[in-house]
Amino acid sequence: MSGYRLKIVQLAIILITGGAGALVAWFFGIPLPYLLGSLISTAAFSLVYFARTSERIWFPLSLRKSFTAVIGVMIGSTFTSDILAKAPDLAVTLGAMVLFVALAHGTNYAVFRHIGRYDRATAFFSAMPGGLIEAVILGERAGGDVEKMGVQHFVRIILVIISVPTLFFIFTGQAVGSAGGETLELSPAGWRDWLLIAVLVPVGVFAGEKLRLPAGHLVGPMVLTAGLQAFNIIDLYGPAALLNIAQLVVGAGLGTMFARSTPSQLAAAAGLGIISVAITLGMSAVFALVLSGWLAMPFAVLLISFAPGGVTEMSLVALSLGVSPVLVTAHHLFRILFTVFVAGVVGRKIG
Repeated sequence: MSGYRLKIVQLAIILITGGAGALVAWFFGIPLPYLLGSLISTAAFSLVYFARTSERIWFPLSLRKSFTAVIGVMIGSTFTSDILAKAPDLAVTLGAMVLFVALAHGTNYAVFRHIGRYDRATAFFSAMPGGLIEAVILGERAGGDVEKMGVQHFVRIILVIISVPTLFFIFTGQAVGSAGGETLELSPAGWRDWLLIAVLVPVGVFAGEKLRLPAGHLVGPMVLTAGLQAFNIIDLYGPAALLNIAQLVVGAGLGTMFARSTPSQLAAAAGLGIISVAITLGMSAVFALVLSGWLAMPFAVLLISFAPGGVTEMSLVALSLGVSPVLVTAHHLFRILFTVFVAGVVGRKIG
């Protein structure tokens, strides 16, 4: 079989595996079933495939980015003028985010340095509460262990996107995502909505990359769509089916990243990750509780905003719960930018 045909077959297998996992998760009412079900099933398959072949199964990054862009358009379509009224509150919460990042980074560093016995550089960059790719790049320059840092950040993101929807379900009884019957469609999406999305995705990605925006393939389409919505140029209704497909593809792409990890590496990273995420989510809950008492922002919005998960994944949680995904995304982008800035400055001394 030619190399190209083999890649196509591998991609088909991964998407079928992800689809099967998503359906099982949906059947059992698991939160965010299309994302988590796809992720778990493809991660398991990728680990087995790598163990038998010593090769990572092929999954094109461009495909995951394309569907991440679709999610960006969906987030932007939720933008309303009411969000602008929250600007004064946003100034307070972003200021609080600075304190949160400092506390979370310092606490995580202690966990990885003293419990995990990581060297200083590896512990410092593994402790960053955001910026997976940036953490690995900066950490490598400082002499850190690339494999440990990469796995540790990936475990952080996975644990957070599993924990947050599950905690919402346990404490509120509200299922997150399509398992709870949620939909983004205020009215049925028509062919014009599909056409708009087909145009907004590539234009938004191009703008995001040209402007070098953080997470440009998500933020570019989101900002473009939000701006057009704000000026009443478009009135987009996001098809729920497309969002489910986007979650499935993003989850499958994340699952394949487990491939090169050994069981011992995953066990060690998971143990440290559970400690780190438990502490950091506890901090997130405290900040959310205090700020929700002062500001006109619900606890749920603030908790998701401060939870140290990935931008795309936490935005999906916000979309599913209908809790101001644009505000949530703004907080996560600020957290990542500030975290990377501090790590870049302090990391030179660590190195």
